[in-house]
Amino acid sequence: MGMILFIVSEIMFFFSFFWAFFHSSLAPSIWIGSVWPPVGIDIISLWHLPLLNTIILLSSGVSLTWSHRALINKDIFSTILGLILTICWGLLFIYLQYTEYKNTTFSINDSIYGSVFFLLTGFHGFHVILGTVLLISCFIRFYNYHYLVTQHVGYECSIWYWHFVDVVWIFLYILVYCWGC
Repeated sequence: MGMILFIVSEIMFFFSFFWAFFHSSLAPSIWIGSVWPPVGIDIISLWHLPLLNTIILLSSGVSLTWSHRALINKDIFSTILGLILTICWGLLFIYLQYTEYKNTTFSINDSIYGSVFFLLTGFHGFHVILGTVLLISCFIRFYNYHYLVTQHVGYECSIWYWHFVDVVWIFLYILVYCWGC
């Protein structure tokens, strides 16, 4: 129950930033040129790194679900393999988001667009880092035989958190990268 309440609080956290994005994009103020994205902002193409990151996170959700299903079916090798694959997908996502930030032509200081963009994607990236750390700790616990087929609540909570991060990214990709252009 505690994990569900935590995820609900995280949903509200992201909702507030999406609300700021909607408020700014649906009624752009005169200070940013009354257009969205603001004048002088070169937006990131949704067909390059953002699309690749979407594929990576969706793949990580599949590999994590495979890992969980394998645990329920008492296939420890596939459980660990799926978990390692998910961790690798998470690390790759973090690296590609860093690369995207490094090559972005605008910054967090560039109007409301930069602020909302970097807050949404940055906090999401932080959640991916946290989710990856949780999955690494689950891997260590699997390695030390701390989980049983019938008793793996910590792993299931990490799975819920990872799927939450996946769903937030889908909304982020659709709203910020696709619709927000």
